[in-house]
Amino acid sequence: MIKNYKIADKSIWQGRIDNPNDLASFRWHQVVNYLDLNEFKKISHKKSYCFIGFECNEGVLRNHGRPGAAKAPDYLRREMGNLAWNSDLNIELYDAGTIFCVDNDLESAQDNLAAAVEKILSLNMFPIVLGGGHDVAFGNFKGIRNYTNQTNTVKNIGIINFDAHFDLRPLQNGKGSSGTMFLQIADLCKQKNYRFNYYCLGIQTYANTKRLFQTAKELKVRYELAKNIRENNLTQIKNDLNNFIAENDNIYMTVCTDVFSAAYAPGVSAPQPFGLLPEITLDLIKHIAASKKLISFDIAEISPRFDEDNRTAKLGAIIIYALINTLSGNKI
Repeated sequence: MIKNYKIADKSIWQGRIDNPNDLASFRWHQVVNYLDLNEFKKISHKKSYCFIGFECNEGVLRNHGRPGAAKAPDYLRREMGNLAWNSDLNIELYDAGTIFCVDNDLESAQDNLAAAVEKILSLNMFPIVLGGGHDVAFGNFKGIRNYTNQTNTVKNIGIINFDAHFDLRPLQNGKGSSGTMFLQIADLCKQKNYRFNYYCLGIQTYANTKRLFQTAKELKVRYELAKNIRENNLTQIKNDLNNFIAENDNIYMTVCTDVFSAAYAPGVSAPQPFGLLPEITLDLIKHIAASKKLISFDIAEISPRFDEDNRTAKLGAIIIYALINTLSGNKI
């Protein structure tokens, strides 16, 4: 039984209706299905993508960031609702509701998210986790790892993170935050004798201390500085990504929206004036998705109260739109 879990609010999914009887005119709010993870048993054989929210500010608060990301899951759903449905009949969308944090207990929230991700994967559905702070990554990874342990299908899981920060900071008083997840994952991998394979794209030198770069070196983290992710360098970056992907059985991809320039993503916990351009980043995200090794995805750190004109939420929704279309083989 998944705890601290609520089913989807159907009223969130709204949008324009051009023609209620013409599938070619539909938008996402007209095709999304709803499920309760504590009861649902999938019987369809179609490709299915399942949203699960993570309402939690605690990790951001512990990391001394700007809180607000707990309200992002429904905020993203509202933006996704009006997206054009350009996929074929062999694709299904599901909303499985949301995990929420109780009494500032981040650790329990991450464990509950792990149980939800594991259940979604066991139903042969692709999880799309809507954060929340980037501490969502620890829960998502644990869910992937728990599932692959049960099925004995995957030995090595590569992590590709689009982020301005390594998020390899040490725990404080034994507690994690939105800045510690990948060190926690590295420790988990060491305990369980897994390989820790981590590639971070978008690193800002001004946002990471010398110690964090040293920790990354010690853990053999691969990374690309934000200043090097440019149009004239994409071929080399894609080649590096191809090599990383080839070394792993599956890939878990996570996007911290503070990786983008604040001109495009103002509504984040830690805005970046010199962040990445959306077009270039989206090209790389689609390249990774096209590898057919992606096992789970999440997007984090959208903070609605700072989001002028919903720009960050719209960007997040379009990333998810492109991800699903790429995974399903739709060329649109």
